[in-house]
Amino acid sequence: MRITSDNRFKKLIVIGDRLLIKPSRPDERTASGLYLPPGVQEKEKVQQGFVIKTGPGYVIPMPVEEESWKGEEEQVKYVPLQAKERDLAIFLLSGATEVIYEGEKYFIVPQSAILMLEREEEL
Repeated sequence: MRITSDNRFKKLIVIGDRLLIKPSRPDERTASGLYLPPGVQEKEKVQQGFVIKTGPGYVIPMPVEEESWKGEEEQVKYVPLQAKERDLAIFLLSGATEVIYEGEKYFIVPQSAILMLEREEEL
């Protein structure tokens, strides 16, 4: 399979309550007009970026029922995450893990580190 911009992330599986976020470019200037070097911007405690992929959510524990007539199939259920793909997420950098995928920087962030989401669709 050839990797294109459309199928680039199809092979990635995000686990549990995690999100894959591509950081957005912060403003290079402050409100007063000072230019900030990239190192200063990356050390901020709060970052923002776009959600690329989401995990399935929080696992709901299944009740333990030892019935001899039941099969051994175990169906896992999840509570879905609030974040959706293409949302703009404001998140705590302390809860994020930085990864490099195909030469680009991304963050893997648990939903608990997300402070706010901005979604383009009407509420």
